[in-house]
Amino acid sequence: MEIESRPSELPYIERVWRSRSEDVSEMMSVATSHWELVVWEHRGQVQAAVLGPEAKASRAPVPGDADFFGISFALGTSMPHIPVSRLVGGNAAIPDVTRRSLWLKGSSWHVPDFDNAEAFVLRMVREGIVDLDPIVPAVLGGTTPDVSARTLQRRFVAATGQTQGAIRQIDRARRAAVLIQEGAKAQEVVHRLGYFDQPHLARSLKRYVGRTARQLSAPDADEPLSLLYKTCPLALA
Repeated sequence: MEIESRPSELPYIERVWRSRSEDVSEMMSVATSHWELVVWEHRGQVQAAVLGPEAKASRAPVPGDADFFGISFALGTSMPHIPVSRLVGGNAAIPDVTRRSLWLKGSSWHVPDFDNAEAFVLRMVREGIVDLDPIVPAVLGGTTPDVSARTLQRRFVAATGQTQGAIRQIDRARRAAVLIQEGAKAQEVVHRLGYFDQPHLARSLKRYVGRTARQLSAPDADEPLSLLYKTCPLALA
């Protein structure tokens, strides 16, 4: 199962991806702080859903010979009519999906694809379906907002479904997994990413990535991982 992905210059989008499943019945779904809009076609039937953030890694079934497309939304982006806090570890199906259209908040939309994701999301923004709390990207960028710690935490949870601490831990584990896949040794990763020791790293990888360092350095093609990619370190406290 090969996954092709690209970043986006649009502040509402973290990443756009697509893939096709072949000879794979299951994958390890890595923990993520981002929610996604995913469309897939299997045996001529098209479906779509909003997938919430995942607080830990879990195995997920994969339909064979299916095509997938997804938009991973930036932290702080949310849909007010479907609170992201209700989607953590779950999903919300989108009704009446065909190859050409889907039903979204009372109106018909053209199904987005890898090349026009930005135009689709910009329409979502214009019609008030997607919103962005500016305090979240500001904090992620290292700015200290002029609000109380309690207010900041409340707005983070409302916009992302998770606490700042949980987001930081998931991001660090994902970066650790990428480094190990690129050939870094566990002790080097411990030092670079601020883990206490190798057992601390091992526990984090197992919880959030579902793999040990040894398994990451020798990937199993029969059970691939969901999307992993390089990210900039988050400036969370």
